[in-house]
Amino acid sequence: MNDLYAAVDCGTNSVRLLLARVIGGRVAEVDRRLHITRLGQGVDQTGEFHPDALARTFAAFADFAAQVESCGGALTRVVATSAARDAKNSAEFFAAAKASFGVDAEIISGGEEAELSFRGALAGLPGIPEPVLVMDVGGGSTELALGDSAQLSGAVSLDIGSVRLRERFLTSDPPTPAQLGRATDFVNGLLDASGIAFGQAKSWVGVGGTATCLAALSLRLPVYDSAQVHASRLESPTLGELAQRLSQLPVAQVRSLPAMVPGRADVICAGALICREVSRRVGLPLTVSESDILDGIVLGMASAAG
Repeated sequence: MNDLYAAVDCGTNSVRLLLARVIGGRVAEVDRRLHITRLGQGVDQTGEFHPDALARTFAAFADFAAQVESCGGALTRVVATSAARDAKNSAEFFAAAKASFGVDAEIISGGEEAELSFRGALAGLPGIPEPVLVMDVGGGSTELALGDSAQLSGAVSLDIGSVRLRERFLTSDPPTPAQLGRATDFVNGLLDASGIAFGQAKSWVGVGGTATCLAALSLRLPVYDSAQVHASRLESPTLGELAQRLSQLPVAQVRSLPAMVPGRADVICAGALICREVSRRVGLPLTVSESDILDGIVLGMASAAG
């Protein structure tokens, strides 16, 4: 074992790995990779993992495990979030995680997920005005955390995510105005009841695939470039226009947009809708961070290791 840390995040839409060292309290990335596996495929309707989704996820595990092994091993933590919280047939998933990484996967609470995302985001954006609202629009849930570098004043996980919203409400291609209206009402109902004091935020940060994808589209990048995406800003009017445009395009056209990850093309309109409704409450530009829950997990492991 060397001084490497490996964080694996098993989300509803993607499975991701961060291999990193912690130097001087900062995350020094060695490798960061992602597979769109749609682990949460159909979970909202059936309550179970689909066999195809498990197969895709296990293939991603094999890739991650090989990368960790090629680096000489690492202290590893595997976390599972929204889809695994909801699926009844999770035994096969947990067995594969243990076989691949040698540790048990943990189903973390929505509150811990929000806090880890918050810590990771702040680590990557030193000096950002506080209090900060950190938002992670995932596939199955959306995490919101408000606070500063000393403490959180609020953290919540809401059952609205890009995959969940698309499968439940936005069933046409492109969605109909009526479907968009029902989805918007549903999102606003959960945001209204979230308990988050949106107006207290001095900065608004988005982490995760929805935010980074929207930033790449706004920047009109020919190919995805994390260096240009990180710390970029989306003004509220731009975000609203982008959400409207994506809701009006068929998936085939969205898939052909430069810098679009194919596995996000069918759900990015739902993610953009969620971001737009949060924007209306916050009234601040969205600052996009490449540092996220993975960085928070690595920092937590390093702190625990002393």
